[in-house]
Amino acid sequence: MTLSPTITTDGPAAQVGIRRRLPRGWVGAGSGRLFWAALGTLGLLVLVGLLAPWIAPHDPTATSLSDTLAGPSAEHLLGADRSGRDTLSRLIYGARVGLLGPLGVVLCSTLLGVVFGLVAAWRGGWVDTFLSRSQELVFAFPGLLLALLAVAAFGPGLLAPVLAMAVAYFPYIGRLVRSAALAEQSRPYVAAYRVQGFSGWTIAVRHVLPNIGGIVLAQSALNFGYALMDLAALSYLGFGTRPPAADWGAMISEGQTALLEGVALPVIAPGVVIVLAVISFTIVGEGIADRVARQEAPQ
Repeated sequence: MTLSPTITTDGPAAQVGIRRRLPRGWVGAGSGRLFWAALGTLGLLVLVGLLAPWIAPHDPTATSLSDTLAGPSAEHLLGADRSGRDTLSRLIYGARVGLLGPLGVVLCSTLLGVVFGLVAAWRGGWVDTFLSRSQELVFAFPGLLLALLAVAAFGPGLLAPVLAMAVAYFPYIGRLVRSAALAEQSRPYVAAYRVQGFSGWTIAVRHVLPNIGGIVLAQSALNFGYALMDLAALSYLGFGTRPPAADWGAMISEGQTALLEGVALPVIAPGVVIVLAVISFTIVGEGIADRVARQEAPQ
């Protein structure tokens, strides 16, 4: 089941568009040391993915039957999987797919959501009604279901699930942008620009959008974590990247049989990395939202 951030349209939460999912102590810390620790963790994961060819100790696809389910050693720091492939190397290369897929989902869904949200807020009337009802219709289809349908239609791989999940995720940004843009329309600076003769789209794109950029960034950070989980689940089910490419979700699936033989690292290692990445994205998103809320709160 896809877990997604909840969009609200009234009350203080409307300023940030995100329902708090962490305990208050975590959210407060997310604006301080915990926030920077999570941001550093994400930066490290990105760096590992970029430098994978230079820091991975082995070829992630190279098999060695003599190393089947080998335990941790100087040669294989995290052991090897059933095919004798180095777990650490596959974990490092898996960062590329594990982060690139969600990045594609977030970029596409954010772009669509911003366009739909601004058009709905600025045009109003039947356009707003049509776009709002269209986004509500998309809400009826879980992201994983759309991704599975895309895989069934176009075959396994990364592109089809990413595009399908971008469609499933864009309403979260679209409704948030619409709500924030409607609130901005009543502010004095918008009226001042209109008096000066600026067009509605110039005001929306050049002035309103930068002012609501913080909440869009916070929502996108949360969406990144959820997209990472969904794509990992898809790979776990065998509908993601094709073997022998390294992927965290596929690594968990491939390592299940090793658990029956008492070898847990091929499953635990990618599972820990996925959990760490999702928690870090959640903390960063909550931290950004918390800062935006404090800036918008009356002094």
